[in-house]
Amino acid sequence: MKGRGMAKKEGKMRIRAFPMTMDEKYVENIWNLLKEAIQEIQRKNNSGLSFEELYRNAYTMVLHKHGERLYSGLKEVVTNHLESKVRHDVLHALNNNFLQTLNAAWNDHQTSMVMIRDILMYMDRVYVQQNNCENVYNLGLVIFRDKVVRYGGIGNNLRITLLDMIMKERRGEVINRLAIKNACQMLMMLGIETRNVYEEDFESHFLKQSAEFYKIESQKFLDENSASVYIHKVEARINEEAERATHYLDESTEPRIVEVVEDELIKKHMKTIVEMEGSGVVHMLKNNRMEDLACMYKLFGRVADGHKTIGDCVSRYLREEGKALVTQATDEQSQQTNAVTYIQNLLELKDRFDSFLLHSFSNDKFFKQVISGDFEYFLNLNQRSPEFLSLFIDDKLKKGVKGLSDVEVEQVLDKSMILFRFLQEKDAFEEYYKRHLARRLLNQKS
Repeated sequence: MKGRGMAKKEGKMRIRAFPMTMDEKYVENIWNLLKEAIQEIQRKNNSGLSFEELYRNAYTMVLHKHGERLYSGLKEVVTNHLESKVRHDVLHALNNNFLQTLNAAWNDHQTSMVMIRDILMYMDRVYVQQNNCENVYNLGLVIFRDKVVRYGGIGNNLRITLLDMIMKERRGEVINRLAIKNACQMLMMLGIETRNVYEEDFESHFLKQSAEFYKIESQKFLDENSASVYIHKVEARINEEAERATHYLDESTEPRIVEVVEDELIKKHMKTIVEMEGSGVVHMLKNNRMEDLACMYKLFGRVADGHKTIGDCVSRYLREEGKALVTQATDEQSQQTNAVTYIQNLLELKDRFDSFLLHSFSNDKFFKQVISGDFEYFLNLNQRSPEFLSLFIDDKLKKGVKGLSDVEVEQVLDKSMILFRFLQEKDAFEEYYKRHLARRLLNQKS
């Protein structure tokens, strides 16, 4: 009976709900406490504050549906501080220690917003989520962006300062890299998970200025240097810009600035570099400058049609060389041209260009096709090429060839087979070869 009575009593118990309304004066008092605390944090006088008590006060306001009052109040306090104190200090420093002053203001703002965020954490979790507005920290970023960084002459001065410092470094002067790095990181953070602010306020102007700078420098480089020196200077500039981007700009700028340099220093002048009198591709081919050609190949590989531009020049030179050998042989046919010499010259030319293919062009398939196509072109200009190739092989296969070992003869025959592949009249070669083989067998010289 007693147990039933207790159960009945328990059933009647009610938990009193937390009052959902608060006196307006009480709300104002709580807000004034929080406002004073936020201002103390902004003044760096936060050592005497009880963060636990402040958190409870903010929690109470949000719980009693005064989140809007708290959020709009925070916005107002942060805006007032940035407009009256921070912006004033930065504007005062426009012509003296500007970047250091702005960076210091930014660091202080970040520190204070982290502390304010901790106090208002419950508002972030509840009010901000429900109303789909910027969280406390991001709200601070937006206000700093609009009221400081993009205010009046500050944004222009920031951009001009950064661009001037970079130009000084390009000219060989020492600059404060850390100050630029901090400013770029600030612009990236002000974009709130996008790179819009960094891109609009700095990067787009940086890329434009860089294009103009390298446009002038490319002309100066071309006027004063040989092709090989020009190539080394371009390589150095590309490495410089890539290093600059990764060390103190945002790393996402690296491919963008490198593309600008490639465009201005390589792409727009490819033909000029390749055809430079006394130092271009033809000069490198004539003088066996394999390393210089390899540097050009590597550099031109960075841009569209770079290798094609080199390939066209190589092809023109190779065809001239090949045609000269073929024409000489054709002109001398009446004087009983030495077929062996003719084919030997072609094989030596092939060896030379195979060496370029290996050491300068990294065995690139494209250049391999260019060289093969050129040999096919000029070898077939001479109608007697099939006969001469057969005579050359015949000469090497005769017994008693002096000065050549079996291995060397084998190598020569392998090379001859490469020329055979270039022949269009393979049937004609076969006829000559059968004839010469029969003669060797009759004379027992094979």
